Amino acid sequence: MTSLRTQAIDALVCSDPDRKAALARRLDPAAALIGPDEQLAEPAGIPGRPQRPQLVPHTALKQRSMATVEGRAALIHALAHIELNAIDLALDLCWRFAGLPDAFYRDWAGVAREEALHFELLRDHLHGMGFAYGDFPAHGALWQMAEKTRGDLLARIALVPRTLEARGLDASPPIRAKLVGAGDLRGGEILDIILRDEIGHVAIGNRWYRRLCAERGLDPVATYAELARQFQAPRPRGPFNLEARRAAGFEQSELDALGAI
Repeated sequence: MTSLRTQAIDALVCSDPDRKAALARRLDPAAALIGPDEQLAEPAGIPGRPQRPQLVPHTALKQRSMATVEGRAALIHALAHIELNAIDLALDLCWRFAGLPDAFYRDWAGVAREEALHFELLRDHLHGMGFAYGDFPAHGALWQMAEKTRGDLLARIALVPRTLEARGLDASPPIRAKLVGAGDLRGGEILDIILRDEIGHVAIGNRWYRRLCAERGLDPVATYAELARQFQAPRPRGPFNLEARRAAGFEQSELDALGAI
């Protein structure tokens, strides 16, 4: 029987986006064999990536008008690319760090499954608009933080789910409004699903971050500020979706710290 952590690696190295999503959807968080103490060697080619889309610096991506189908498709494509990266980020957490409670791996396998659903919803919507994933350029900045924090579990939890994914909580309402305002009601429905699930993903990150801080005798707020400085995390920029952040488990002291940025 293949362990859950090994299954996560198999999905992570897959270079075909559709198959990667399908493999992630097949992960079973209730699997009998998790393999927390397996010492897994990192295979080459993490994460698996298709030949398309072309990856460019994020500054090279141009904003397109929502008045055109192509402009709306480019936005849906950008969201699909984020969700594909999110699959990889959850899968990497599921396999990379050994010796943790089974619940840790079950949590991130569940996150990977939901991120895969998000990718598939956006991919299918893109097809309905006459485009495919890979038709527009994209950027690779999301995976860079995973590379920076590959040797530090606390930093990974602090700076990926609690920072990068939390930015998605803030960005979702205005993006949804933009799509719906341009007549893309299906896009708005998909954004509603994604926001609902992402609140849960960030909540998982908050729970494990606080647990790790408690085990190490660290203050969560001060430690986050130090990790953000050390690993050069992007500074959160408002407006902040405070309702979603509260639902995701951010405490008032953390929201106050956001307001001071």
